Amino acid sequence: MNDTKIAFIGGGNMAASLIGGLLGGHVKPNMLWVSEPNAEQRQQLSINFNVQTTADNSTAAAQGDVVVLAVKPQVMHAVADEIKPAIQQHKPLVITIAAGIRLASIAGWLGDDIPVVRAMPNTPALVQTGASALIANQEVTAAQRNLAESIMRSVGLALWLEDEALMDVVTAVSGSGPAYFFLVMEILQAAGETLGLDRESARLLSLQTAFGSAKMALESTHDPATLRRHVTSPGGTTERAINTLLDGNIRQLFMDAVANATQRSRDLARQLGES
Repeated sequence: MNDTKIAFIGGGNMAASLIGGLLGGHVKPNMLWVSEPNAEQRQQLSINFNVQTTADNSTAAAQGDVVVLAVKPQVMHAVADEIKPAIQQHKPLVITIAAGIRLASIAGWLGDDIPVVRAMPNTPALVQTGASALIANQEVTAAQRNLAESIMRSVGLALWLEDEALMDVVTAVSGSGPAYFFLVMEILQAAGETLGLDRESARLLSLQTAFGSAKMALESTHDPATLRRHVTSPGGTTERAINTLLDGNIRQLFMDAVANATQRSRDLARQLGES
């Protein structure tokens, strides 16, 4: 990957996180291009990463062996129309990280002969602990799959899907998922404060507990249900708390939340694809 030129169309937070991850993986700055319309943002990218920047999307697209589309879904169609001539000229691997834009839409806008990988990262990618799911169209070669995976692994976990319809579930589980955990942290901190802890103590205890629990789950051979049982002594404080949550139907609430987010993802994808 170190000899692969990568062009980012859009220089926002997710693009910056990928650039940081790639540079941390020893990709040289001169192999990276970024197009960004905002002059201040371009300057910041140049200062922070020493990468090549431009205000022109087509100029950047023409440079890349890989072109990463990191623009908002609402402007993707217009951007695709703008860079299509450059893409058609040298047919790079295109990776889109725009939520909700289907492979068929990208192919319709850029050309059916273009290799496209659709990736769904989440915001912890900003601190190199993201979770991404990927799906490829039939034009993507095995080598290009490996390349796309390496790029997304620069900011965390990356796994492949074979059914694009599951991207809506990924959006609901890991794309929206950080907000679910932030909500739990928020509530746990508030409960600690209500019961007498000072704000900073409640915050730190809640956050470190969330971090430690996730680390344990990642490094354990046991599933979360088993780990939960291990820390739930019969008749103890944890059992009382867990029973309160289960009696309040927390399982169904989460099932409904993820199902509703999945449906919303499907609705938005249909709207964006038609726009």
